[in-house]
Amino acid sequence: MRITRVSRVRRIAIAVVAAATLPLGLAACSSDDDSADQNESGAENAPEEETDGAEDGANAGTEEGDGMADGGASRAGEPFGPACSAVPADGAGSFDGMAQDPVATAAGNNPELATLVAAVEAAGLGDTLNSTADLTVFAPVNDAFAGIPQDDLDALLADQGALTDVLTYHVVGQRLAPEDLAAGTFETLQGTTVTVAGEGESWTVNDASVVCGNVQTANATVYLIDGVLMP
Repeated sequence: MRITRVSRVRRIAIAVVAAATLPLGLAACSSDDDSADQNESGAENAPEEETDGAEDGANAGTEEGDGMADGGASRAGEPFGPACSAVPADGAGSFDGMAQDPVATAAGNNPELATLVAAVEAAGLGDTLNSTADLTVFAPVNDAFAGIPQDDLDALLADQGALTDVLTYHVVGQRLAPEDLAAGTFETLQGTTVTVAGEGESWTVNDASVVCGNVQTANATVYLIDGVLMP
């Protein structure tokens, strides 16, 4: 009888212990399941966030590259040379203003080319220069003409044939960008050739130097030079 009572007590104790430990086991399983779910969720979300970040970075790089490319292209087309600072900043004689007019008209609006324009008018070449497409003009600035003795200059201006030869010797019948100048020799409208040498933003035409280059007009590219070219 005593043995039966002891066995019953032992079974009750075992049952109580099992009942007490069961919630702990369930809680542990639940915790493990939650952790697994969280790990799986984190593993799924992490690559998407990293991918989004990589895509954003790539897009930002592309936009930055586009901006730099645009800026490089804009700077490549600008006039260059020490005398460019003497060109008016605005108005018809500025770079923007000259780009709107044909070359003889554009030169007439630029005070640095006043003597050249007077010579073009004396030779009657204004309409021809304005109406001809795709020219390059090597345009002597005022100081270039100042280097010619006054008597010789007056005699040249009075001789329309000789003046026409000199002026058309400054004009090439194609539009030359700075990178085209490296070709070296170009036929002029006068019929003989000029020789261009240099690189980058430093160029000579025969014995004259380009002091402001790549100036655009509606029908010509103009290179201001510090000497008068003689055929």
